[in-house]
Amino acid sequence: MKMKRLAFISVFALINSVCFSQKKNNAFQLQIRKAISEVAIDGEMNEQAWMSADSAASFYMVLPMDTSKARVQTVVKMTYDDQNLYILAICYLLKPVPFMVESLRRDFVFGKNDNFIFFIDPFYDRTNGFTFGANAAGAQWDGTLYQGGSADLTWDGKWTSVVRNYADKYVFEAAIPFKTIRYKKGTATWGINFSRLDITMAEKSSWAPVPRQFPTASLAYTGNLVWDAPPPDPGLNVSLIPYVLGGISKDYEHKKEIDYRKDIGGDAKIALTSSLNLDLTVNPDFSQVEVDRQVTNLDRYELFFPEKRQFFLENADLFANFGYPTIRPFFSRRIGLGVPIQFGGRLSGNLNKDWRIGMMDMQTDAVDSIGLPVQNYAVFALQRKIFARSNIRLMFVNKQVVNYKPGKDSTLPVVSDYNRNLGLEYNLASSGNLWTGKFMLIKAFTPESNGNDLVHAANLQYSSKKWLLLWQHEYVGKNYKAEVGYVPRTNYIRIAPQAGYLFFPKSGKILSHGPKISSSLFFNTSFEPTDNETIVAYNFNFRDQSIFSPLVGHTYVELLQPFDPTNSGKDTLPKGSTHKWNSFGFDYFSKPQRLVTYSLSIRVGGYYQEGKRINVAGELGYRFQPYVSLNLAANYNHIDLPLPWGKTDFWLIGPRADITFTNKLYLTAFLQYNNQLDNINLNTRLQWRYKPGSDLFLVYTDNYFPSPITVRNRAVVLKFTYWWNP
Repeated sequence: MKMKRLAFISVFALINSVCFSQKKNNAFQLQIRKAISEVAIDGEMNEQAWMSADSAASFYMVLPMDTSKARVQTVVKMTYDDQNLYILAICYLLKPVPFMVESLRRDFVFGKNDNFIFFIDPFYDRTNGFTFGANAAGAQWDGTLYQGGSADLTWDGKWTSVVRNYADKYVFEAAIPFKTIRYKKGTATWGINFSRLDITMAEKSSWAPVPRQFPTASLAYTGNLVWDAPPPDPGLNVSLIPYVLGGISKDYEHKKEIDYRKDIGGDAKIALTSSLNLDLTVNPDFSQVEVDRQVTNLDRYELFFPEKRQFFLENADLFANFGYPTIRPFFSRRIGLGVPIQFGGRLSGNLNKDWRIGMMDMQTDAVDSIGLPVQNYAVFALQRKIFARSNIRLMFVNKQVVNYKPGKDSTLPVVSDYNRNLGLEYNLASSGNLWTGKFMLIKAFTPESNGNDLVHAANLQYSSKKWLLLWQHEYVGKNYKAEVGYVPRTNYIRIAPQAGYLFFPKSGKILSHGPKISSSLFFNTSFEPTDNETIVAYNFNFRDQSIFSPLVGHTYVELLQPFDPTNSGKDTLPKGSTHKWNSFGFDYFSKPQRLVTYSLSIRVGGYYQEGKRINVAGELGYRFQPYVSLNLAANYNHIDLPLPWGKTDFWLIGPRADITFTNKLYLTAFLQYNNQLDNINLNTRLQWRYKPGSDLFLVYTDNYFPSPITVRNRAVVLKFTYWWNP
């Protein structure tokens, strides 16, 4: 009896330690007071408001090691008025050297730019928030934070900033309207942290200390922004974002007539409260969205491409991050790609510090030529915070046809009346982020439901400075369907353990090194093995921020359906055939401090049917600071198989140029040659952000046959958007 009591007390103490412990950096506090003068966003620091504002300084080093104060000094001040939150960051240099940036392009790659970024947690829940900042040349960075510190940079807010360069420092100054962010009315304490990256000194630092294994965006380690009075009510917060569009396109391949296009539509953003937003859209258009980066497809299952359309991105974590990367009951790219969207709406945000809600409803038009009726897509998510940073989330997804009567044409697919998913998940996040995990259950509902339509998955991860330990398992039933989701594979059980360890030498060029092993083991629902892959790597992390990782791997596959190992239509391997092979290779990423950067990845080994495969992938970048960034990505696959496949070579080559005339005028040109698709794609986009949130786009797209080079189709679109606050 005593042993049982002792065990219960021990378990309770562990749960209390993991889930309820006090905020880590609660002692780090920055007082913010209302500005005593006007603030001009010019980077000159001469207003009385800045002279009287409190400072956050004495940053802590995060990388290369988190055991000392930062070498490069940073001082931050904040103030506010009735409309805006203001921030000033003075980023001192150890010696007068040119800054290192990619370009003036918005939402730059964090690790390739000298930058200052800050993270705010307005709800003080250590889970969700916003991030803003700029690189040393003035390119803006903004996004939303979710899952405790992951950043979604596809979100664009309406705000202004300036970076001014001096001989011994650069100064970042910004004004962020209260209407741009979401926060709980009456709250006088926000979570906040400031991050500085100086890649010339190979140093990342933060105001409130963050362990090196976590990003500085980790909301578990924010300090406190203490207001002298609760932030002002933003008042009426309605934004109308209409667009007008004109375009022309021609399909040369099928010898069609020129198609002229003209459209109008728009979005509306209505703040029901300071933390709850209603978004409406009518006849939305996404022609300015950047094209997907192509991949060579040698996979047996559907590939994943991320959502990039702005309307679907705000508070997207409520919907899109339910589940796992290959088990998503909701995937917004299922809505309106190749099918026109008539209208839609989304309600999302926080009800209070513990409850978040998300509701979305979209309706697409009928496409008679392919037999698609009008379809309605609805999703509902409700999240409840528990313990310090964990939460429970409920999700319901419904796809429903509207007034559908199958036609007499037997060549067209029959569309199911409905598909529904109901899911519940628990997301664990300990107060210090050492322990994270998930437990999930989903059930599908279809007209032909015959059982075996459940999904269960769970994982638990421990991340310390030296150790990474992960356990994950998944079960997906044979009849599970998520027509609005991304679940490329069903009818399996998967176990995916992972372990890694790092050694930290006291001196030398190597900062840390250590082994890492990961396995992905698939079984059928009778627990008979079907395929598995195990990879053993040894990682070397150098002090100059370059990385080298040699590895070996073993793969076993039992085909569950016929499969063409080249995806070229030559022939298929039979269902039930088994294949196994070994491989080896390495990954290398160069240090980011140079104008020339590169990465290289090589895999050499076996393949299906006792064949051989060599894969070489790499990127080469060069920057003419700060206006031009050039990048060349290439991927080569050589496959050697018995006849009828023989030898096959796949090339994927993608040169890209980003030209930023200013931090408001950008030109991007992206060429992709893919001989697997027998296609050359050229996409160019000119964007002028003539005022915050308002843009003019000119998009030109070509597709060519590669040999001989002839045009398949061509399109030009001119689009004008305007962000209006009545």
